[in-house]
Amino acid sequence: MDHLDEAIKNTITAVDQGRNQIIDIAHDARLQRDELMARIVEVKAEILKVITQLDRLEYDYALARKHLMDINGKFATSSASEMQAAYEEAHHLKLELMAMHELESQYRHSQDQLELMLRNTTETLTKAEKLETHVGLATQLMAGGLQNVNIKLDEMQPRQQLSVRIIKAQEAERLRVAREIHDGPAQSMANVVLRAQICEKLMVVSPEKVKQELHDLKEMVKDSLQEVRKIIFNLRPMVLDDLGVVPTLRRFISELKKRTDINIELIVLDGEKQRLASALEVAIFRIVQEALNNIHKHAKARRSVIKLEILANRVNITISDDGCGFDTKQFLLPMENESFGLLGMRERVELLEGEMEIKSVPNRGTEIQITIPIKR
Repeated sequence: MDHLDEAIKNTITAVDQGRNQIIDIAHDARLQRDELMARIVEVKAEILKVITQLDRLEYDYALARKHLMDINGKFATSSASEMQAAYEEAHHLKLELMAMHELESQYRHSQDQLELMLRNTTETLTKAEKLETHVGLATQLMAGGLQNVNIKLDEMQPRQQLSVRIIKAQEAERLRVAREIHDGPAQSMANVVLRAQICEKLMVVSPEKVKQELHDLKEMVKDSLQEVRKIIFNLRPMVLDDLGVVPTLRRFISELKKRTDINIELIVLDGEKQRLASALEVAIFRIVQEALNNIHKHAKARRSVIKLEILANRVNITISDDGCGFDTKQFLLPMENESFGLLGMRERVELLEGEMEIKSVPNRGTEIQITIPIKR
């Protein structure tokens, strides 16, 4: 037995060392990912600058060519120096255009390379974090002297799988938000800077065009503001703190109906204006949000009904749809399917000491019944 304990101790030490290396790899990958995303934003901003300069050069080159053609057409009255100057000006602008096109090509090549590196780095980070979690579980099991291993595995497997999926979902959410900011507001802000620079130049050379440019700039800022508000709402709806869970759900459902073909109906049986503890309101909103997202992504439903009842001592939630349904015996097997949404909902309900029941039959829809106690 002593030899076994010694072997386990040595193994744990080796595994811990390997886990620390995995943590370092994940940390480095996370830093590299953030740097790559920042660099991509910079490269895109440079591409926009080049495109703006190309537009100006194209315009100047067209004027220079026209001027050269006019002088050639007046060959008898034009001096040799005028013809030479017009030719050199057109030739110079042509060379600038060629150089600028080459610079644009280089920047776009850099963007493609950076985006490829970003995808590879993100894959490495995901694998490292998943492996880190698995190794941590193995260390915990060995540290316990491998007593009752089978029992511990049976008890820890669902929680472990849920933890892995929570980590995976958190990282996916961070990446989604980063991409939304990168592709939306960050890009728009770069465009705003360039548009402002164009307005500065037009004030000198063509003041009559400034009004249209300012109008376009205003519309661009309005669109950016709308994108930022959408990102903020997805992260944490401010209306949830101000007005409560029912108005927040109505707004979320209204926005979701615009993006899908699902007829969604919210029925508040009782407690329309009742306010609850902040944590409970957040949990109710996230549960319904996750359920509707699952219906949108997987159920192929045409109609969904959410019934909400806020009583003195409990909250009752019923979410039903007429979608394709599924085998409820399989949804708690995370290794078999991507059911994190349902597992996450159940986890939220259990943390609030509530109960969740799922009734579903393949091709006959699904109904989720949730009861959460209210503690005064």
